[in-house]
Amino acid sequence: MSSLLAVAVVLVIVYFLFKNVNRSRSTGDGNRTGSARSIRKGSNYSKWIGGGLGWAFGGPIGAIIGFAIGSMFSNASESEQYIGKTSQQRDFNVSLLVLSAAVMKADGSVKKSELDYVKRFYLSNFGQERAEKYILMLREILKQDIQVYEVSQQVGRFMDYSSKLQLLHYLFGIASADGATHETEIDVISVIAKYMGISSSDFQSIKAMFVKDVDSAYKILGIDSSATDDEVKKAYREMAKKYHPDKVAYLGEDVRKSAELKLQEVNEAYDKIKKQRGF
Repeated sequence: MSSLLAVAVVLVIVYFLFKNVNRSRSTGDGNRTGSARSIRKGSNYSKWIGGGLGWAFGGPIGAIIGFAIGSMFSNASESEQYIGKTSQQRDFNVSLLVLSAAVMKADGSVKKSELDYVKRFYLSNFGQERAEKYILMLREILKQDIQVYEVSQQVGRFMDYSSKLQLLHYLFGIASADGATHETEIDVISVIAKYMGISSSDFQSIKAMFVKDVDSAYKILGIDSSATDDEVKKAYREMAKKYHPDKVAYLGEDVRKSAELKLQEVNEAYDKIKKQRGF
């Protein structure tokens, strides 16, 4: 983490610890025990950050999640259990939460269908106990203003390309949770993709998995309907390699399983074209 990000993190921590101290002074003797516990929790969190977790815990993402994590977890080991055991897993999972909130707020309201989609995703991939923690964190994040450009740039600078593709696929899933993908949501996802550094062809490929039209199968493979059979086969091999779940296996088995859905879309698109063309 750069020295600038480190300074930003320290300032965030000092701010919240200062708030906790003032709160303990103003509540009187009757609440001294609870206030002390709150201060100890903040102290533990500051030690955790001070030890260095990863790029996602600095900069704009760190500012967004700082208070949410500090209010939920009392120590590093507890947070690691729910957010991820490795720095890479924590960075991915936290980015997932922040960008989820950005898409959910895109049209000015958070729909129940979107929240249900997120819940189902976390339940199926992380289990009941961890899912509940993630949803609590998401509710805290939804209360905050999210600077989409800055957050997306931070993800783009540090996250590997395969993981960014997986994030984008998940965000389209949220947008289409109510059965229709709205323009405002697509616009926000487009901005996220652009500032994360996702190519236009890859953006259109993933978009076509959710926004269907007559050429969706070709768009998923990153080609147009005029492509030759050999070009279709080549595009399929490239996409199958690019979207292979093993590329995000380091993020954990839960994320790897989710990535398999994207590869399945690629396979189905290829099968559809093969049937149409008879090869």
